[in-house]
Amino acid sequence: MKENLIVREAARLLIPFILLFGFYVIAHGEISPGGGFQGGVILASAFILYTLVYGSKDSERVLSFRVSDPLASLGVLIYAGVGVATMLLGGLFLDYNELNPAHPPAGQALGISLVELGVGITVSAVMITLFNEITRALRK
Repeated sequence: MKENLIVREAARLLIPFILLFGFYVIAHGEISPGGGFQGGVILASAFILYTLVYGSKDSERVLSFRVSDPLASLGVLIYAGVGVATMLLGGLFLDYNELNPAHPPAGQALGISLVELGVGITVSAVMITLFNEITRALRK
């Protein structure tokens, strides 16, 4: 793609907006269509576009293989951590009301936002890892 200047410049201009939209979908998942899964897919698509346009060597400098694998675990830990925190506060697993007993709607908003963030991180990291593994296998 080095000779395709238009494709490279279009990707360079679009990727920040794709990332911004992915974060928006994750952040507003509890009050609008979307959420962690959809936002994670959008975030991963920005990375995949970057890899397709600039190559795997450049993309590894942006997000190395050693980072994408632990990110998947981090997202699961955030999700499970919210559930364990609600249990430690005296509620059931993922009983968001326990996060702010004085104002349960605020606790629900916080809990759902954290869970959506964890799901978004996990989905994005797993998709990036799968894409990296497939491209690595095809290069051999």
